[in-house]
Amino acid sequence: MELRIDRQALVPVVQQVVDALASWLHQSDIVPGTRLPSARQIARTNLLSQSSVVEACDRLVAQGVLASRHGAGFIVAAPTLTAADSPWFEGAELRPVNAAGELKLGCGGLPESWRETDDLTYAIREVSRTDMAGLFNYSTPLGLLALRQHIIKRLSLLDIDAEENRIMTTAGASQGLDLIVRTLLKPGDCVVVESPGYSLLFELLRLHGVSMIEVPRTPRGPDIEVLEALLLEKKPRALFINSFYHNPTGSNLTPVVAQRILHLAKNHGVLVIEDDVYADFHSGPGTRLAALDADDNVIYVGSFSKTLSSSLRVGFVVAGADVISRLAEVKRISSLSASGFCESVLACLLASGAYRKLVLRLRQRLRHDREAALQVLEDAEWEVFGKPVGGLFIWARSRKSDYAHVRTQARRFGVLLSSATAFSPAGEASDWQRINVACACDPRARAFFQATAPDRPQAF
Repeated sequence: MELRIDRQALVPVVQQVVDALASWLHQSDIVPGTRLPSARQIARTNLLSQSSVVEACDRLVAQGVLASRHGAGFIVAAPTLTAADSPWFEGAELRPVNAAGELKLGCGGLPESWRETDDLTYAIREVSRTDMAGLFNYSTPLGLLALRQHIIKRLSLLDIDAEENRIMTTAGASQGLDLIVRTLLKPGDCVVVESPGYSLLFELLRLHGVSMIEVPRTPRGPDIEVLEALLLEKKPRALFINSFYHNPTGSNLTPVVAQRILHLAKNHGVLVIEDDVYADFHSGPGTRLAALDADDNVIYVGSFSKTLSSSLRVGFVVAGADVISRLAEVKRISSLSASGFCESVLACLLASGAYRKLVLRLRQRLRHDREAALQVLEDAEWEVFGKPVGGLFIWARSRKSDYAHVRTQARRFGVLLSSATAFSPAGEASDWQRINVACACDPRARAFFQATAPDRPQAF
């Protein structure tokens, strides 16, 4: 059993063993009750310590993948996970199988193997040692002042002006969107959303009884002609839009489209909610609606979850002072505040410059893997929706096969795709797939793409 452990990787060896064993079990279709090779044998074959292999197997026992039998070592356990308990990612198909070790090709954030722990560990220790208030107390409804001041500095790099009373922290962008919907919209209101678009936003709007009308997303932003017709006919209350590195297509607003959107929104009295959670993956010039807005008609939503940690839930909302005051009151009533501890940890990372350096490393790594992923897709003759220049996502589909066949191929290689209906507001099926750049160069993904390539005649 060759596990291919990379001793230069940032992921601890034990975790690599866990992932490799889980992947091997899944791809090999090992039946429950099968006994694994001994820990000593696995360790010898892969030049590992026996204790590392035993610890990895113990973790898989805790996850329900393996079972431990006295005197018999480790055996494959019967799958017990339900759909609700399975490893989750936005857009995933829920199914009652044990998905341990599968590559989540369409996940919405960085995979665990990309996460860096040193700076985060230092900041957590520093807050625990020096900031008793951050460790034990509630934050304020507006959020930690020191953190908001750092966010204001970062927003200035995007030409977005924000004062302390115009910004509020949230428990991730998800809470920000929830507060906006429950505070500024009411059941029966109509809003415009992009298609394809952010699946959890669609679920949030349906939860609050808000109806959606779709505007197609193009490589330059929403289809302006369709948007104008919808505003004239439907009289929507708001427009939800991704500006940069759109989820799921990876496309960006062009300056011309951004200006048209603001002009139409002002003329039709439409509130614009700009979701820019992937902003820190962007370098170079760019146009944000919030930077162009002079009438407080744009509400800007950001987050640090995509770059730093999905577990360290810190996001923020920028809007006019009156809107922020209303949002903060609902936040106070519904949740008192966001996590003061998480906010203190993030403020520490921003103050030390560690977060800035982390972002630069991630951009460089994503740039390299994006180029490689696009080449792999080209070799497999997949169709790409606008060549992305940054961010996490590529939106593509096989020219040869429909979704059902592609999904079957993916399962053969331990690859988990997004649901065919995940990114449609109306739940319509599509052959297009959201491909996470950070996962696309994994050997399992490469093998999957190669398997979907059209057969080529042999050269003689």
